[in-house]
Amino acid sequence: MKPIEPARRLQTVTEYYFSRKLKEVAALNAQGLDIVSLAIGSPDMPPSPQTIDKLCEVARDPSAHGYQPTMGTPELREAMAFFYKRWYGVDLDPKTEIQPLIGSKEGILHTTLAFVNPGDQVLVPNPGYPTYTSLSKILGAEIVNYDLNENDDWQPDFSALDDMDLSRVRLMWTNYPNMPTGGDARMATYERLVRFAREKGIVVVNDNPYSFILNRRHLSLLQVDGAKECCIEFNSMSKSHNMPGWRVGMCASNKQFIQWILKIKSNIDSGTFRAIQLAAAEAYHNAGEWHEEANIVTYGRRRKLAEEMMTALGCTFDPNQVGMFLWGKIPQGLANAEELTERVLHEARVFITPGFIFGSNGERYIRISLCAKDDKMEEALRRIRNMQASS
Repeated sequence: MKPIEPARRLQTVTEYYFSRKLKEVAALNAQGLDIVSLAIGSPDMPPSPQTIDKLCEVARDPSAHGYQPTMGTPELREAMAFFYKRWYGVDLDPKTEIQPLIGSKEGILHTTLAFVNPGDQVLVPNPGYPTYTSLSKILGAEIVNYDLNENDDWQPDFSALDDMDLSRVRLMWTNYPNMPTGGDARMATYERLVRFAREKGIVVVNDNPYSFILNRRHLSLLQVDGAKECCIEFNSMSKSHNMPGWRVGMCASNKQFIQWILKIKSNIDSGTFRAIQLAAAEAYHNAGEWHEEANIVTYGRRRKLAEEMMTALGCTFDPNQVGMFLWGKIPQGLANAEELTERVLHEARVFITPGFIFGSNGERYIRISLCAKDDKMEEALRRIRNMQASS
């Protein structure tokens, strides 16, 4: 038989770190080691009760199970526009300036396909979400990293960007509030990004799923005058509404950009189940008290435990960071972050994330997720303290 080879694009990426590592963790659990996972940002709490009630109500409707419009139901788009007006003060036309997504990963794919030709360049933050890099590579784009550094509070260095040859760059990915570093959004940064997009003819895409997590100050890139003309913003229900498995997100921009993205999307999928769309629309009307309890109070308790873990490990961290992770710098005596995370995994039986997976600027950092029940966080802290005491 003639050998069959995979597509050459597979040579540009490796298996996602968490996909590979979770298989190892599963094997350790199968041995009875009971690993506490504090690695992935998958909220462990449910959506609001009315969200689940609406899902069940619509799912029982015999007429609700057909194909849905790729552009999303009017109810969902109107709820997304309501959400942006209520929390960010941004006016969006639900008919033309919003596109529901099957999660932000899908949005990264569709936006790249809509704006970037093979061989074009894409600006990606270092450290940053690995999917910005991997999907760009799969689609034949060339990655150009721009540095984020602790000394700059993880904000872009626009002087360095101005010194770069950006003639082939089509897209710039940003992510504020930032993951993995917890650097908060700043209106000054957003204003500079809009000017940068205009001056360079580059579309800036801000990924904004964390503005509600440990954060009562909700900022959007689209609050800047003229941002819709040259920028796109993603938002996701996974983090802010405890709906990671539902796969509901959105992008917002001007009518033309949204139409280009829809043109790609309509050739790839056939729309989300109607019950999920209408339940998501219900969730966008959650009371402020629900967000306070889910996104501030609960994560606030867990954050204190994560800070104690960082301290026990000899790591330093910025107490002002936001989001559902804690990002910390490892002690000077360690060669790299993975040396520490592997020790924590195999000696303390706690799975935390080494920062190198987010880029070279994360090599001396670790990340602890807050997405575990309080008792699991307390158990992880106890194990880490016992590991340190016995070393």
